[in-house]
Amino acid sequence: MKPVIAIVGPTGIGKTRLALALALDFSGEIINGDSRQIYRGMDIGTAKPTAGERAQVPHHLFDIIDPDADFSLAQYHELALAAIRDIQGRNRLPIVVGGSGLYIWSLLQGWQIPRVAPDIALRTRLAQKAAECSAEQLYQELQALDAEAARKIDPHNVRRVIRALEVAQTVGIRLPRKQTPPFRSLVIGLTTDRSALYERLNRRIEFMIENGWVKEVAQLTARGYHVDLPALSSIGYQEIGLLLAGKLSLEQAVAMIKTRTHRFIRQQYNWFKLKDDKIRWFDIKDDPQAEITREVKAFLGQAPGNPERE
Repeated sequence: MKPVIAIVGPTGIGKTRLALALALDFSGEIINGDSRQIYRGMDIGTAKPTAGERAQVPHHLFDIIDPDADFSLAQYHELALAAIRDIQGRNRLPIVVGGSGLYIWSLLQGWQIPRVAPDIALRTRLAQKAAECSAEQLYQELQALDAEAARKIDPHNVRRVIRALEVAQTVGIRLPRKQTPPFRSLVIGLTTDRSALYERLNRRIEFMIENGWVKEVAQLTARGYHVDLPALSSIGYQEIGLLLAGKLSLEQAVAMIKTRTHRFIRQQYNWFKLKDDKIRWFDIKDDPQAEITREVKAFLGQAPGNPERE
């Protein structure tokens, strides 16, 4: 089977930079594995690759839908598999990069995900139940109905719990099922000391604020995209929305974004576990670029027709 590289790890660890370097070295093309970078107009807050970075190598599944469009894991899975087939068909190397564990593992583990059309009435009832009772009660219902799906979802992510309940109730089967994916993969994980990572993220958040994040959210809301949209539940967008509404000061909003980002990092490590032998981990403090390059060369050398450049 042809090779695929995946680069995973917490937000702000340097996945984009590594993906670009590997794509340039090994005739690669980059596939988005982040659940928020699919949305148009959400550039600064989701830390998308810049226009200059995207000009260096082809990028796939970035900016594919508007923030108010409905988008499912099944749709991502189909589009990502199609991108992999297209890239491999041109004898180039697909490099999947992102921090959304659900997206990444659905692809690498061959999850079989049925397409289920949105049931707005059911969603409304479930959302009302979560508001009147608790998100925990809703999550317990999912556990009873589909324990396997529940294990893969943050109990506090009400939107994903509702979607999982919607799928399970509509299709009436346990989800997801797996089959061997049509490629072989090397999963590279980037990590570092947690306190150093928090400090790194704090600086990045301040940089994003200084470079137009507030203006970006203002432009989105001016175009009619309210911060209550699921897409804009992303870290920072709701807090900046409250800032623009006069309900938070800039200092308060930034502090809340930092706290929420630290919590999100802890959740990401639940998806990408340091003891997971499916992931080859590298600590960024060791400047692992050369070692990662050797690892990729060894992986590509396992089979004929590897896409490494001459």
